[in-house]
Amino acid sequence: MQNPKTLAILEEKADRLRHILATDSHLLIAYSGGVDSAYLAWAAHQVLGSDMRAIIADSASLARTHLEDALAFVNERGIPVEVVETRELENPDYVRNDSMRCFHCKDELFNVMENYRAANGFAAIAYGVNADDQGDFRPGQAAAKQHHVLTPLLDAGLSKAEIRELAKRAGLRVWDKPASACLSSRMEYGRAVTPEALSVVERGEESLRKLGFRQFRVRHHGDIARIEIARDELPRALTVEMAREFTIIFKALGFKFVTLDLEGFRSGSMNQLLTTEDLLRSAPLSARPFAADDSVG
Repeated sequence: MQNPKTLAILEEKADRLRHILATDSHLLIAYSGGVDSAYLAWAAHQVLGSDMRAIIADSASLARTHLEDALAFVNERGIPVEVVETRELENPDYVRNDSMRCFHCKDELFNVMENYRAANGFAAIAYGVNADDQGDFRPGQAAAKQHHVLTPLLDAGLSKAEIRELAKRAGLRVWDKPASACLSSRMEYGRAVTPEALSVVERGEESLRKLGFRQFRVRHHGDIARIEIARDELPRALTVEMAREFTIIFKALGFKFVTLDLEGFRSGSMNQLLTTEDLLRSAPLSARPFAADDSVG
């Protein structure tokens, strides 16, 4: 982003974000440790000081390494933080794992945050949705709308790339952190989300991390583990030696078959298993974040 015009637009959006945050005092930030929510929490702290708090939800769907790194970041920056417990795995609608799983997850999160907000004198809740998220299938956005959650990054018109650039300019170490999602997103739709299955995925991904891979997913298809590795890292994965490593790791975790996805890592690849009809059938009318002719994928 070296073009002067591009930089001017970026700074204009950053100013807009600061103005938006300045009008939202006593603010809670739904914080996951990802780049978007980390930058939002940092920006809110810069504007509001102690008049904000980052809230991170701890549950079986959050990998321990992600929780530890998320807490390390806010502690490094002096950002007030609170860890709250969410119990989405006690909700049969969530455990069923249909196309609206993310709706039930965010509904639980924002219910917990709303209770925290009311009990601690905060005025509003915000989360890190951005301009690029509007084209995706994201049922969690429907939950956010139902709970009247604020969207500062979106309102400022910031894209994912722009948020990363602003985070980089602010010296935030998370600026190039790989995208991540909750462990439940690794489960094929229709397969029950259980603590045991999530633990298997978490242990598998931790093993890939120890092998030196940076961007990856372990997709759980019952007896089959489908490993996605970022395309720039695929050459290292596509060796006989690494195939042996993968086989040892994932068969020890209980999978009967171990596969490497030749398309490489891509967010939301499980959505390819769904049709628009599936999504419309599973979504309550009040929670449908898409039109009937929207594409999925």
